[in-house]
Amino acid sequence: MPKVKIPRKSTTIDMTAMCDVAFLLLSFFILATKQKPPEVLTVTPPASVSSKAAPDKSILITMTKDGRAFLMMGDDTKKAEILNNINTAKGLNLSAAELKKWEKSPFIGLPLNQIKSSLSLTVETPANKLPGIPTDTTNNEMVDWMRSITNVYAGTDQRKLQEMLLVKGDQSTLYPVFKNIKQAFKKNEIYKFRIVTSGESVPVGSELYLNPPKAN
Repeated sequence: MPKVKIPRKSTTIDMTAMCDVAFLLLSFFILATKQKPPEVLTVTPPASVSSKAAPDKSILITMTKDGRAFLMMGDDTKKAEILNNINTAKGLNLSAAELKKWEKSPFIGLPLNQIKSSLSLTVETPANKLPGIPTDTTNNEMVDWMRSITNVYAGTDQRKLQEMLLVKGDQSTLYPVFKNIKQAFKKNEIYKFRIVTSGESVPVGSELYLNPPKAN
């Protein structure tokens, strides 16, 4: 008796549901991903062969080539507490509403005596029009900012705070500006911080090229 042959049919898979799930996941990650905040001003830092990436959770001091200094505190830092601390310590007399508005500012680039008046403006002044935080030897307000930062982070692991402190300067920034920033750290017993540079490849034949550091 001959064997009955079952006719072969091509298998059809409906991918509609899978495509819907893929686009839903893509939409979720786009909306949920936290974008890196823009830099205050574009500077060209000196190059180095270090490949260690700067942490996202950071307190960044930016120095421009004309000697101005700006402070940026990431959303993951204790920004609100730091602003409230310096408001109390320096007697800025900012209201709760003014502090809330100040907290939304992406950077700080004004002397302390101009903060209150700037918060009354309806349009925020762009960074390239601001004088920056005073850092000269007669009035180094970066000392006050570092004091408020250390006050807020007192009692925590100071090594983590040191890892968060970043200094980024243009390659044309004069050394006295950087020296005054270091002085602000020193007066608040901060002896370690990170310098942000632009990465470059290790020169072929150099000591670092021949003996690269071992991974931890």
